[in-house]
Amino acid sequence: MRKLLKKIFGAILQYLRRLDKTLLLLTLFICSFSVVLLYSLVINNQTRSVTNAALDYTDYRTQAVAALLGIGASMVLAAWDYRKFSKLWFIYVPIAVGLTCLTFTSLGETGLEGADDKAWIRLGGFTLQPAEFLKLAFILSLSYHCHKTRDFFNNPLNVLLLCVHGAIPIGLVMLQGDDGTAIVFLSVFLGIIFAAGLSWKYILGAGILSPIAAWFMWSRYLQPVHKNRILAIINPEKYATPDMLYQTNLAKIALGSGQVTGKGLFGGDYSYVPVSHNDFIFSYAGQTLGFIGCLGLIIVIGLICLRILGNGLRSGDALGRYICVGVFAYLFVQSLLNIGMVIGVTPVIGITLPFVSAGGTSMLTSTAAMGLVMSVHFHSAKYDTMFAKKK
Repeated sequence: MRKLLKKIFGAILQYLRRLDKTLLLLTLFICSFSVVLLYSLVINNQTRSVTNAALDYTDYRTQAVAALLGIGASMVLAAWDYRKFSKLWFIYVPIAVGLTCLTFTSLGETGLEGADDKAWIRLGGFTLQPAEFLKLAFILSLSYHCHKTRDFFNNPLNVLLLCVHGAIPIGLVMLQGDDGTAIVFLSVFLGIIFAAGLSWKYILGAGILSPIAAWFMWSRYLQPVHKNRILAIINPEKYATPDMLYQTNLAKIALGSGQVTGKGLFGGDYSYVPVSHNDFIFSYAGQTLGFIGCLGLIIVIGLICLRILGNGLRSGDALGRYICVGVFAYLFVQSLLNIGMVIGVTPVIGITLPFVSAGGTSMLTSTAAMGLVMSVHFHSAKYDTMFAKKK
């Protein structure tokens, strides 16, 4: 019995030594911040300081449960060797793609009232956004693809296959009408293939063709409402209408109303912002916690991103680096787009702030992604060598 207990405690101690405790603590902090912020919004909504009927469907309890499940999953993933898990792409990729394709069936629905994207599915009493799970499957599968073909990575046929690999998820979410998520997928794709050593010849060729691609997207794909959103950001005096920048204008008013220290989490005179619990949660953080709170939130997100890149640099192999770059690209670009919407420098494209915006699927994805990064840290060459010597 004593030997068994000693073995168990030894395994726990070894796990804790290898775990990326810094990234875990940062994740716990930002998840807790999200739950408290949403609890504040729910309470203020109930007292009619803030009017937001959508909170009947998504509140702090869902966020708290999703955060706990996601952090639990991330700690399990940390101990699971990412090199073995990535090889199971033939299991998780079809599941993620299949769930995403369900959005085109009768199960598909919009996530928010008035939204023009059909990116959600209803399963019983729950709604899921499958594209969130597809992000993780894409990061893992593309990283594995690049790792397996590293010896002939810049072969034209392989580059073509990589482009097909990237085009499938990007095309699926574009068909859903979820252009914001499509941009995130594109950023992940570019980040990983650049990290894998894409030849400058392909980069130069893409640069030459990009104006043609941009013209095609503008003239053939984008709807008038999407064009107007972009033009309104570039030249608001000429193109903006009261309806076009309605959400952004309210968000900027709310953000500025918090001034330096904010109005406090409870009992303040808050401004109304549509979907402030979701896409515009940053504006509510500005109201309640002010400039200092927003700056602190940005710093925490920045530290998480830097930690992810640091783990990638310390990885013992290329696969680990690619996974970390993919997760970094996902979190960094999505955060940039979301905060840009609130302050009026990017168009309103309906995208969440990772870890913070209300939404169980988004929270599960963000926290599970930390598990992938922690797995890279857990199984780095440093720890593998250290514990191999002890054995």
